[in-house]
Order: sequence, then structure tokens, then C-alpha cells
Amino acid sequence: MFSGAHVILYSKDAEADRDFLNDVLGFDHVDAGRGWLIFKLPPAEIAVHPTEGEPRSEVYLMCDDIAATLAALEDRGAVAPRPVTDEGWGRVCSVRLPSGTELPLYEPHHPIAHSLSP
Repeated sequence: MFSGAHVILYSKDAEADRDFLNDVLGFDHVDAGRGWLIFKLPPAEIAVHPTEGEPRSEVYLMCDDIAATLAALEDRGAVAPRPVTDEGWGRVCSVRLPSGTELPLYEPHHPIAHSLSP
């Protein structure tokens, strides 16, 4: 039924953030026309969490070893505004995009769904 998921990051400096996704994160991309780059992401999964507040969405890049991933990204110029924390369900941190937006990284401690067979 579905062929994939499309994630949009709204940015105050889209060109710099696109360069970051390409040069620092190393994501391959296609040009949808007029320089609108669309980046290939790793496999994805979706979860629904309860909230007492307003509904919202979050995007995390998942990794198997957050310390090694963060070290590799920092070697390429990424900045992590806070240290890695263990939340019980996983280890998390973020990297700052050139626009100032933070992109969370996540090493889950629970079973993952993105590698399930169709």
C-alpha cells in the first residue's frame, strides 16, 4: 500500500541545512527540480505516544551506537549542544543544523520495527 515516508524539515536556512544533510550526514539525494533536494533516509518506523499537551511530531535519526555516530559526525563538523543522555528506553542527543534546528539522534534499547520483513 505505502512505498515510503516523506519527512519535511522547515528551515530558516534551507540551503545550509541541505548542505549539512549532504556533506556532514552523507545522505544521498535527488534533485526534484530547481535545486529542491530530497534526501534518502535510512529505513524508518513510526510510533504513537500519548500526550497531555498539544499533539506534535518528532523526527529522530536512529543509530546502533550513538557515541560512535556522534564522534564521526563531530569529526565532520557537527555540533552536539548537549551530552548523550540515557532515558531508559534509549540513549539520545542531537546535532545542530546550520539553521539552529536540532536534529535528535536515538540509540534504542528496545526492539526496533524498521527491519521487520514485509
